[in-house]
Amino acid sequence: MTPRPGTMRLACMFSSILLFGAAGLLLFISLQDPTELAPQQAPGIKFNIRPRQPHHDVPPGGSQDGDLKAPTERITRDLSSGAPRGRNLPAPDQPQSPLQRGTRLRLRQRRRRLLIKKMPAAATIPANSSDVPFIRPGPGTLDGRWVSLHRSQQERKRVMQEACAKYRASSSRRAVTPRHVSRIFVEDRHRVLYCEVPKAGCSNWKRVLMVLAGLASSTADIQHNTVHYGSALKRLDTFDRQGILHRLSTYTKMLFVREPFERLVSAFRDKFEHPNSYYHPVFGKAILARYRANASREALRTGSGVRFPEFVQYLLDVHRPVGMDIHWDHVSRLCSPCLIDYDFVGKFESMEDDANFFLSLIRAPRNLTFPRFKDRHSQEARTTARIAHQYFAQLSALQRQRTYDFYYMDYLMFNYSKPFADLY
Repeated sequence: MTPRPGTMRLACMFSSILLFGAAGLLLFISLQDPTELAPQQAPGIKFNIRPRQPHHDVPPGGSQDGDLKAPTERITRDLSSGAPRGRNLPAPDQPQSPLQRGTRLRLRQRRRRLLIKKMPAAATIPANSSDVPFIRPGPGTLDGRWVSLHRSQQERKRVMQEACAKYRASSSRRAVTPRHVSRIFVEDRHRVLYCEVPKAGCSNWKRVLMVLAGLASSTADIQHNTVHYGSALKRLDTFDRQGILHRLSTYTKMLFVREPFERLVSAFRDKFEHPNSYYHPVFGKAILARYRANASREALRTGSGVRFPEFVQYLLDVHRPVGMDIHWDHVSRLCSPCLIDYDFVGKFESMEDDANFFLSLIRAPRNLTFPRFKDRHSQEARTTARIAHQYFAQLSALQRQRTYDFYYMDYLMFNYSKPFADLY
């Protein structure tokens, strides 16, 4: 019996499909790297902070601003999510036998020969890719001290997130506006965003950013006026919305904080106990006119000689005769930590360790360390807990309590202890 032509065509088609599938399977197997099929080793240490590769190709306001769209959800903290946001240290390479290395090399060479005609161009990983793994800053750094600093960062972020979840839960659902990022400085080469907290090492941090940006060769060469009144460093709010969102979602964001009472006393000593052509006439005159009975004509004319209790009266007055100032405003207002998910939280009290740890994480030049010198009034002792207690001893117990209440969120968010035993 002669087979029908239709049946023969169907059999031929079926045979062709089988042959094509078998050939495809063989090609797929030949292209596989055995090392990619093996399960990856889980690294032993996880970092919640997100260090970035140094990036030299994007100037401030560069063309990438308009090309990348960053969803707001990546900027605001999702407090309900427990997913880790950090980088993992790469697992150390396992030793391989010569036979394994030879087999792997031959397979790779074979794969490249087969695919080279189909690849239009070599694939590259962008410098801002979130898939770039964190590399150790150098040999011997992954010791007990390094691990301790990392754990400290984990704990600080945990405390901050819990405080935000409890007291500022609605903040995570708000949109980021230029006002929220007005205190954040941008360093594009190393992809760093630094939120300035005055009296917490901000002058020296700006010097470090200028060196990172290639604007100076040494922090010691940068004068105070250049740091504070120059335009070398750009603020994040000077970019358009696309540029703001792009940097918030891809750069390493950090801030440094300080014990609130010490920071307040440091600001008072700097601005009111030394000649100052701005704070005396603007703040001093208004404070003396409102809170000093029988102030002298000379004091009212110059605004000099404000006492600490008078300054605290101004601070706690809901109807202040003159507005707030960044030197004594809350960190929670300056940096919006419940809205912006900071990768690194440093403290003034452990400045040297925290700062140099951060510089290692962003792969700063090894010869760049955080400067130790005092920016102004270098002959005067730094404000310590003992000095702060001396100033607060001039206040009544009620004034101390009200000042603590004023800075309560900063105490809670950054895990500072109550500075006086009678505070509640």
